[in-house]
Amino acid sequence: MFLVGLSGGIASGKSAVVAVLRELGCAVVDADVLAREVVQPQFKAYQQILQAFGTQILLENGEINREALGNIIFSQPEKRRLLNSITHPEIQKEMLKQILKYFVLGYHYVILDIPLLFENSSLTRFMKYTVLVYCDPPTQLQRLMRRSPGLSQAQAQARISSQLPLEQKLKMATDVIDNSGEWESTREQILRLHSRMESSWSFLWARL
Repeated sequence: MFLVGLSGGIASGKSAVVAVLRELGCAVVDADVLAREVVQPQFKAYQQILQAFGTQILLENGEINREALGNIIFSQPEKRRLLNSITHPEIQKEMLKQILKYFVLGYHYVILDIPLLFENSSLTRFMKYTVLVYCDPPTQLQRLMRRSPGLSQAQAQARISSQLPLEQKLKMATDVIDNSGEWESTREQILRLHSRMESSWSFLWARL
């Protein structure tokens, strides 16, 4: 089995691409879902986050208020690094469990949907392919503001700027799905990528 890392930028359309891959029967491990799981009260990361950020980030039911925490980390890079240092090890443990499950089930490859894939070189070195869902910067800003009407242009730009620029990620990816234009064009690119992955024999060495 081989690993395919899939990433993008905020509002680049990665979730829509992943939805098509799931429809095609691909095994997908979603790091965002795992990130929401590991901050639940029953996980070790929960207590560490409370110690680092205080109880003011809690909802009435005791769960972490992701919006309040997001507002802190988007405006304070050092806080974002602190949160990542707490959550990333736990996310990677859960990710490994799912990869092993798909290996046992006989899948030839697993797609790892990781928003910060290209920011983390320790992950990219395990990937046979790294796929970037790209859109041009003006389109990215427009989509983010349309998706989150409460954001001002400055706030939306700040969220985009908190990530590695898509133009820089382009140079690091082995494959690119350009989602700047019509959805039909994007879908055709997804189908071509899927066909190539399905016909790859890269999984065979592990099976043997």
